[in-house]
Amino acid sequence: MAEIKVERRDSVALVTVHDPDKRNALTLDLSADLADAVADAEADASVHALVVTGTPPAFCAGANLTALGEAKEEGLRAIYEGFLAVARCTLPTIAAVGGQAVGAGLNLALAADLRFANTNARFDARFLRLGIHPGGGMTWMLQRAVGPQQATAMTLFGEVLDAHDAAAAGLVHRVVDGDHAALVAAAVEFASATAEVPRELLITTKRTMRATRALPTHAEAVSTEVVPQLASLESPEFAARLAAAQTRISGSSAN
Repeated sequence: MAEIKVERRDSVALVTVHDPDKRNALTLDLSADLADAVADAEADASVHALVVTGTPPAFCAGANLTALGEAKEEGLRAIYEGFLAVARCTLPTIAAVGGQAVGAGLNLALAADLRFANTNARFDARFLRLGIHPGGGMTWMLQRAVGPQQATAMTLFGEVLDAHDAAAAGLVHRVVDGDHAALVAAAVEFASATAEVPRELLITTKRTMRATRALPTHAEAVSTEVVPQLASLESPEFAARLAAAQTRISGSSAN
């Protein structure tokens, strides 16, 4: 049965595209359910990060070709909605890629803030080899992730990257030895560090990072950061952490 599985691992929502017989190819229903899963995670105040993966053997083999072939603009945008929900997610996100990430599956991986991969991972644009123009913002996301030269090699020349090549290109943050379970565990453990940070501060800082990435000067970045930084200095979370730090320092001095 094709479905989106959601599992809570403490403060992390683990979202799995589950249709292994079809290599987790995205249908209209799966994309809608994926978007709903992301929205539910954002609405849950106890969730601080999201990890998205696919049931082996693939991460996601792209969009279902039958659905893609029959789609008009509205249908295409509906198929995109799942990975675009990940791209829009206000929480920190990691894609755990344990198999092929092809076409729209590459888009799903690119939509996350970070990518972890095991040695089964393959990153494959493939659109042109199928006779399809890239969609869903792939050309924009891929060039920002790996630069124009590597993006050109993958998109126009059909270069496929394994996990280690993807890491060398900056597409993958970490290569994990082991099977899919080990990969997911590593991604969840990494994501769990966000539990130590106030949730609203995570959301605000991610928003700021997206804004400053497009700014041309350091001075503009300083100005962009100063308003949310001042707000954080006035927050109860900062006051509590400052008081705790002062208590620890006082205790150390007394000893």
